[in-house]
Amino acid sequence: MSGAETQVQADLQRLLPLLDAELVRPFQGGEALRLAEAVRYSLEAGGKRVRPVLCLLAAEAVGGSAAQALPGALALEYVHTYSLIHDDLPAMDDDDLRRGRPTNHKVFGEGHAILAGDALLTEAFGVLAASDLDPIRRAEALTLLAEGAGWRGMAGGQALDLEGEQIKTYDLDHLRLIHRLKTGALLRCSLEIGAVLGGASGAERQALRAYGEAIGLAFQIQDDILDATATDAALGKRTGKDAGRGKITYPSLLGLEGARTALAEATETALCQLAILPNRNSLAAWARYLAQRAK
Repeated sequence: MSGAETQVQADLQRLLPLLDAELVRPFQGGEALRLAEAVRYSLEAGGKRVRPVLCLLAAEAVGGSAAQALPGALALEYVHTYSLIHDDLPAMDDDDLRRGRPTNHKVFGEGHAILAGDALLTEAFGVLAASDLDPIRRAEALTLLAEGAGWRGMAGGQALDLEGEQIKTYDLDHLRLIHRLKTGALLRCSLEIGAVLGGASGAERQALRAYGEAIGLAFQIQDDILDATATDAALGKRTGKDAGRGKITYPSLLGLEGARTALAEATETALCQLAILPNRNSLAAWARYLAQRAK
């Protein structure tokens, strides 16, 4: 196990209990029991919890605490989980496997899957708005979440990705635009929300935003590499689907070795942003780990 992976595992063991204790609490009981079950099915499916953990680590990196950033972390995981449910729908990526289990719409039907995503997105803003946080920081975090999740962020990137299936020739700049929005926006705002809730200075917040942009790019490049090289069993989802749908990816534009070089460059860019942060070791380890991950 590498030093980066050791640090990441230590962070997960320390921080995941904070998330797990609260994650499904809003979806226990209620009147629409089948819908609540559909929401819990996807929340409890596991996953890397990258976005909420990065949010908590960003708060710690600037001298704050994980507890200060917990409402933001929960909101980010709700948004991310909603996006996965909707991405898997037949109208989007049409996937039947996610994290080694049938996708939400395969178990609960398309209608309930759509509503489960809607419920999660709505609850994300609710949990953050109802939190006992400094009002100015809370408002900033809500604004950042809307930016990262909305049409200028993740939703806009997904739209461009869908449109890209019909475009046979587009260049690296256009691919970077798609992924800066689709994947990078929510990762970037995870770091920035953590910075805001942790009490970051302006310079620290800007450094974490730049770090988030760089690891967002690295994360997507590695996703594309894994989609082209890994097996379904290793990833817990269908591989090769991007090429099958005619999507342009980093390996298809740059070749596998070119994509790996771009991954290394993006990771190094991320690491360079951390110099001014008082507690940067965990975020440095996560940048290296995400570039090396096998799923």
